[in-house]
Amino acid sequence: MSKFDEVVKKAMDQLASVGIKADEQLLRSIVKSQGPSVYLRDASLVSCGDEAELKRVEDNFIVKKLGVTDAKKIAEVLKKACDKFSSVRQKMRVAFYYFIVKELGKESKFV
Repeated sequence: MSKFDEVVKKAMDQLASVGIKADEQLLRSIVKSQGPSVYLRDASLVSCGDEAELKRVEDNFIVKKLGVTDAKKIAEVLKKACDKFSSVRQKMRVAFYYFIVKELGKESKFV
């Protein structure tokens, strides 16, 4: 199994652990869009307890990649994502992003 496939499998497992049956093709597209950072331990994880980290998710993914600029909607989706993954100690960025993409209905950005 390639490293890429390992990341996808881990993300599928993490999503399943929080009750989400993931679309593997969409997840693969999200993983691919993150480039080599998915293989770096620190860059591949999201910390909901770190405001600077959540701001980076907002700026670099939600606004730049997904094109969402409504501050209220962004705050809601980040809170929902943090709540959904609250039982997960090490939140995989790609699983976290998958949830955000689905919540915002932005799957078309990864086709």
